[in-house]
Amino acid sequence: MSENTAPHHDDDVQAAALLSGRQPALTGCPWHDVNEMLQSAGLRPTRQRMALGWLLFGKGARHLTAEMLYEEATLAKVPVSLATVYNTLNQLTDAGLLRQVSVDGTKTYFDTNVTTHHHYYLENSHELVDIEDPHLALSKMPEVPEGYEISRIDMVVRLRKKR
Repeated sequence: MSENTAPHHDDDVQAAALLSGRQPALTGCPWHDVNEMLQSAGLRPTRQRMALGWLLFGKGARHLTAEMLYEEATLAKVPVSLATVYNTLNQLTDAGLLRQVSVDGTKTYFDTNVTTHHHYYLENSHELVDIEDPHLALSKMPEVPEGYEISRIDMVVRLRKKR
C-alpha cells in the first residue's frame, strides 16, 4: 500500500469535498474558503464553525487536539466552550474535512490533511508529524474477518530522544 504524504492543502480540501458531492470554490481567502468547505460538506456555516474553521484551516496543514484549538480560540477572543470545540471537531471529521488520529487511545489529534498518510509521534514534545515518505508500504496485511473491510490504516511511529 503506497502512501502519498506531501499534498497541497487545497487538494486535501477538494478531495474531502468530492466525498460529499460538491466541489468548493476556493479563492485563497480563508474566511470565504472555510464557508465554502462547510457548505460543500453539508454543514451550516455558523459563527462558531466559521471561527473555529478559520483557526483550523487558515494556517495550512496541521495537527491539533481539542484542547489546543480551544486555547487558540480563547487567545483569539472567540467565545466558545470546550464542548463546542469537541462537537465541531467531530462534525468536521464526520464530514471528511478533518482526519482523527489517536495516540495511545488517550490523546486524539485532528489532522487538516485528510489524504492517506502516516505519522511520527514525538513522545518528548507530544507532537504529531506527517511521515514524508510517499513510498512507504506495508508488506503484509492481516486477514480481515468475514463481513468486514479495511476502511483506513493509521500507522503512528513513536519516537523519543536517544538517551
